[in-house]
Amino acid sequence: MENKHGILLMAIDLGTSFIKGAVYSTDGVCIDIVSEPVKDERPAQGIFIQKGEYLLDSVISCMKQLSLQLGDLVNNIEAIAFTGQMAGFMGVDKDWKDITTWSCSLDTRYIPYADRQMKTLRKEFLEISGTNSPQMAPKFEWFSKEFPDEDAKIAKYLMISGYIIGQLSDLPVDDAVIDTTFTTWTGLADIKKGHWSTEICDAVGMDMRRLPRIVSSNSICATLSDKMGKEIGLKGGIPLVSGAGDKSASCVGSGIINPGDANFEASSYGAIHVCVDEFRPDSEEMMYDCLPSPIPGFFHITRYIPGSGITLDWFVNTFAKDSAQTLGDAFRAIEDKAKGVPAGSDGLCAIGLLGGNAMPLNGNILGSFSGISWNHGAEHFYRALMESFTYDFELAFRRIEAIYPNLSPKSVALLGGGARSETWAQINADVMDKTFFTINRKDTALLGTAILAGNAIGVIDSINDYVKQLIIKEEEYRPDPEMGKFYKPFVENYRTKVLENF
Repeated sequence: MENKHGILLMAIDLGTSFIKGAVYSTDGVCIDIVSEPVKDERPAQGIFIQKGEYLLDSVISCMKQLSLQLGDLVNNIEAIAFTGQMAGFMGVDKDWKDITTWSCSLDTRYIPYADRQMKTLRKEFLEISGTNSPQMAPKFEWFSKEFPDEDAKIAKYLMISGYIIGQLSDLPVDDAVIDTTFTTWTGLADIKKGHWSTEICDAVGMDMRRLPRIVSSNSICATLSDKMGKEIGLKGGIPLVSGAGDKSASCVGSGIINPGDANFEASSYGAIHVCVDEFRPDSEEMMYDCLPSPIPGFFHITRYIPGSGITLDWFVNTFAKDSAQTLGDAFRAIEDKAKGVPAGSDGLCAIGLLGGNAMPLNGNILGSFSGISWNHGAEHFYRALMESFTYDFELAFRRIEAIYPNLSPKSVALLGGGARSETWAQINADVMDKTFFTINRKDTALLGTAILAGNAIGVIDSINDYVKQLIIKEEEYRPDPEMGKFYKPFVENYRTKVLENF
C-alpha cells in the first residue's frame, strides 16, 4: 500500500455536535484531523434546529483548518468524500437555500405523523425500504402539512451530505444526490432495486421529482467550485465523492465488507452490523433494519439502540461521578468496581431503552430496574445497564442467524468508546457466544470515507484487499460456555420484560 504519487484524500464527517475533517495518505495514514462545533437551537421541548448556514460555516471552518495545517501538502488533495448523520431531512429551494433547516432524529415534531404512517405503511416501510424507523417520509408529511407555504418553495428534499456537496460545488439543484446507504432510513426507497419506491411515495404524497438521484458510495458527484476552493484554501476542481452514512462508512473502515463480517459499535447510538449478500426483512419480530452496503451487491443488517451510550453517560454523571472527578475518571472508577460485580449483577435487571426502541419503533417505552436490594451499589446498576444492552443485541443476533442461517458470525469487531471496557467486552462474548476483538483503528468512519474517496478516483483498486492489509486485530475476548449457559435465563427475562411494553 505504497502512497501513490503523494496523493491525499480528505474525509468530512457531518456529525450532530461536531464537524470532523481528516486527511489521509493512500496507505491509510491519517495526516491530520480537526473538528469544529455545530450550532443548534432548542427553543422548546422536541424542537432541535440546525440551520443550513450553521452547518456550512462549520464545514468551511473545518476544511480551512485542515488546509492551513497541511501547508504545501494541501496541493496533494485529490478527492473529498463525506459521511455523517443518517436519519433526517432537509428541503432546499432551486438556489440551494435551506428552507426546512436540517431536521435530525432529535427534532421530534414529526412523531405524530410517523405514528400515523406506521399504522398503515409499517409492512411497506420494512419490506421495501428495509426500516422500522422511517425519517424522511413522516418528516416530509409533517412539514408539508404544517408549513405549506414554505413547502411550496422546496425544489429538493435531501440528506445533509447532499446539501453540503451542493453548497461546495456549482451543481444544479436538479442534479442533487443521495448516497445509497442513506436511503433505508428515508422510508421512501426500494433498497433491493436501488430506486425510489413509487408505492410508498404515492402513499405519503411525495412527488418523486423532489427527491435527489440515488448514487453509489464511490460516485464523483461534482467538483469543488473555484469560489469555495479559494475560500477554503484548496484548488478548485477537486472531485466531491458521495461517501456513505457514518454507520456504513464505519463498516468499511473496520473491515465489515464481506458476508458474515460483523461489528458492535459501542457509541452514543450503540449498534451491531452484519454484512449479508441479500435483503431479507424480519417481518415477524422486526428486530433489525437493512442498509445497502457501500460495496455494491451487499447489505448491512443493523440494530441500534437510541441513546445507549448517552444512557451510560447520564448514569455515570448523575449517580457515580463526584464533583472532583472528570467524566473519564468517573468511568474508569466505576469500571473497576463493575469488574467485581458477579454476572447477572446480583439479580439486578435493567431495561436501558431510555431513548425508546427503534426496532420495532416504540418511542413510549421507558427504562427500568427490577430486583433491587440493599446490597446493590452504583456499580451494580452500571453493570446491569451494560448487560441489558448486550441482551438486546443478542436477541437481534438470534433473529439475524435464524433468517440468514449460513452467515452466522463467530467473531465481532468491537468499536467506539465502549470498546475500552474489558468488562463489557467479556459480557458480550459470554452472552452472544462469539469472540469479540478490538482493532488498531479508532477513526473507522473517517477512514472508511477516505477509502471510498480513493476508490472513486482510482488510487485504491480493491477495497477488500486494501482493508485486509490495514485492519489489525488487537485484544480478543473469547466466550466462556458456562457463563453463556448462566446468562440464558437473563436474556429470556429481558425479552419478556421488553415485550410487555409493546
